[in-house]
Amino acid sequence: MIVMENVTKIYRMGEVDVTALRGISINIDKGEFVSIMGPSGSGKSTLMNIIGCLDVPTSGTYILDEIPVNGLNDNKLAEIRNRKIGFVFQTFNLLAREEALYNVELPMVYNDISEKRRKEIAQQMLEIVGLAHRAKHKPNEMSGGERQRVAIARALVNNPSIILADEPTGNLDSQTGKEIMSIFQKLNNDGITIVLVTHEADIAAHSQRIIHLRDGLIEGEEKL
Repeated sequence: MIVMENVTKIYRMGEVDVTALRGISINIDKGEFVSIMGPSGSGKSTLMNIIGCLDVPTSGTYILDEIPVNGLNDNKLAEIRNRKIGFVFQTFNLLAREEALYNVELPMVYNDISEKRRKEIAQQMLEIVGLAHRAKHKPNEMSGGERQRVAIARALVNNPSIILADEPTGNLDSQTGKEIMSIFQKLNNDGITIVLVTHEADIAAHSQRIIHLRDGLIEGEEKL
């Protein structure tokens, strides 16, 4: 599903080059649940951005579901993101003034799906995460755990083959974090590939494999 060979990423900061990734090679199989761990500045977010086609490598090769990502233009990258990848963020990234149902609907607005069908799918996704009864509530009327469930439902609407989750429990208490991780485990059991960035060892322990990054390099891996 995800194949990277000797991927580097260098950012130009004024007159200084900053190397975020120094030659990363990873393979993630279809249906795997993988966590990426490492201290701040280790390259976790850069790696996730490249996996999610939000950024491209400076050098090396990246193949996503048999599609070579290198050299694709912004429109092609956006198309791949929309068709194959669902994103879940630490800060939820929900529209504060909109109801949960509309927040979940939003990715489908650009997919030429009728409003009626969008609402049906969004309601189904809210049911999957146990929030169908909160469809008409706005984010400020919900707990942090409920907001993250809405964000997960939104990530599911385009039937992605991969979910990328960046510190999805970072703003939640430990019990709520466990509940969110049980949703990810169920989605993984249903065949969705999940790649998760976390600082928390107990959260990473829910995955099948942990990749440890340090200073833009893979420091080691462990299977669980």
